[in-house]
Amino acid sequence: MAVSVTLPALGESVTEGTVTRWLKAEGEHIEADEPLLEVSTDKVDTEIPAPASGTLSSIKVAEDETVEVGAELAVIDDGSGAPAAAEPAAEPEPAQAPAQEEPAQAEAQPEPAAAPSGGGSAEGTDVTLPALGESVTEGTVTRWLKQVGDEVEADEPLLEVSTDKVDTEIPAPTSGTLLEIAVGEDETAEVGAKLAVIGAAGAAPAAATPAPSAPGKPAESAPAQPAQEAPQAPAAPAQPAAPQTPPEPSQAQPAPAQPAAPAQPAPAQPAPAAQAPAAAPESDGAYVTPLVRKLAAEQGVDLTSVRGTGVGGRIRKQDVIEAAESQKAQQAQQAQAPAAAASAAPKSPKLEASPLRGQTVKMPRIRKVIAENMMKALHNQAQLSTVVEVDVTRIMKLRAAAKGSFAAREGVKLSPMPFFVQAAAEALKAHPAVNARLNDDGTITYHDVENIGIAVDSEKGLMVPVIKEAGNLNLAGIARKTAELAKKVREGGLGPDDMSGGTFTISNTGSRGALFDTIIVNYPQVAELGIGATVRRPMVIDHPELGETLAIRDMVYLTLSYDHQLVDGADAARYLADVKARLEAGEFEGELGL
Repeated sequence: MAVSVTLPALGESVTEGTVTRWLKAEGEHIEADEPLLEVSTDKVDTEIPAPASGTLSSIKVAEDETVEVGAELAVIDDGSGAPAAAEPAAEPEPAQAPAQEEPAQAEAQPEPAAAPSGGGSAEGTDVTLPALGESVTEGTVTRWLKQVGDEVEADEPLLEVSTDKVDTEIPAPTSGTLLEIAVGEDETAEVGAKLAVIGAAGAAPAAATPAPSAPGKPAESAPAQPAQEAPQAPAAPAQPAAPQTPPEPSQAQPAPAQPAAPAQPAPAQPAPAAQAPAAAPESDGAYVTPLVRKLAAEQGVDLTSVRGTGVGGRIRKQDVIEAAESQKAQQAQQAQAPAAAASAAPKSPKLEASPLRGQTVKMPRIRKVIAENMMKALHNQAQLSTVVEVDVTRIMKLRAAAKGSFAAREGVKLSPMPFFVQAAAEALKAHPAVNARLNDDGTITYHDVENIGIAVDSEKGLMVPVIKEAGNLNLAGIARKTAELAKKVREGGLGPDDMSGGTFTISNTGSRGALFDTIIVNYPQVAELGIGATVRRPMVIDHPELGETLAIRDMVYLTLSYDHQLVDGADAARYLADVKARLEAGEFEGELGL
């Protein structure tokens, strides 16, 4: 029995998702609830598990394609049927459509060697540009992964195509020899257009195949191919079908150009070698899947130093494995070096130039989503920031005294963050305008729950997981939830519910040493609290016995950015004053067991 795998609802207001990676291939066996594929939305990246055990018989949506919630992604057979290995993600139809015309064109070809391929052209199977998403009408060939004359397997990546919505690989619809490339690199073709021709294994490529190559590459590949086809040159004049089929006239052109062939390298292999470095700079800033990130962490590989070989420079599992092996080899060599070399390390960190210098790269999808949200916040809100200074000396002393017993009792470390979250949540209950939302119809919604989002800087970009009902949690509950969300951010396990429903956000801008920051509010919320770095410095305090005196205190700046359409400066000041009073009083002994 066939079981359909569909795209589930992945959170509030999420209507579509993009398949970023298939974890199983057609024909492979899979167990129920085993991760089947990875899907990315504008809110979260997640894995879709298999709904049943069986064989993955058909993949309906290719990697980097976007589909709506409820759309069919794949079909799993429970073992009673054979896997549909010949269905490479919606491409067979365009590849087989021209097959109807094969007999007519085959008669016009004087070379019977190409006839057995039986595809969509006179010499083989046409590779056409498939539909790559709703409203996408054309695509640009960014890189050919195979060259004319190369052997290809069915479903093997053949070329990379870029559209205004997605970058993706186009697989070969059949096995055989790449006979012709019809669209060169950096050229644009419409959906359904012929990109290449694949013939029977071992078939001789057409003489005119290299003609469409990208600028700069014909000099290496085009002349070399006709040189190898020289014995077949007499067959060119015998092509009566030239006026009827546009590709034929171009096949007669290389014959006069053969005298230039000796000036070029004889082998046709330099072209692939020249293309290999082209993808290197594209990996900078490219999207990295959670599983690849986890593998890199396990292997101790720095992803910023890995050059991806996937679409758009995407770093794949194989890239991480190769980098790990290379890293181990380097470490083995360093271990054999004299110990005196280690003592020569500089005392201060040496800054190295980023590989991004001088590069123009595509903006990652997550960066585009962040940019859109930031501009939406600035365009729809009258944002203002208010800053206060808070003495958190008592908080720091309480934490130092309780962190050992707290970790043993609760199983998580006690950081300063739960103190700030609890104080902020308690103050929200008394200041509803700060925990509200402006609706499009002119009404105001004052939330009856304090769902605190925690802004986290991750490898992929800014993530804001949410502590639900933070106003009803104690310090231990907030600490456990914070640790749980932080782990999910590091390992890539955030789900849709973890990222939705926030009513107020806290951003720890001081984690990198910043004193304070003018934060952009996490739209459509109306306020966000920024926590600066805690700094020990001399302050004037009013001692009950000594009067005014200087003392070393732990000080921190708190910044509240807010929408002035709803929150006035006085409202912001009153809210911050209550948070400040709660923190400076430091009455948390009962919750800490002190």
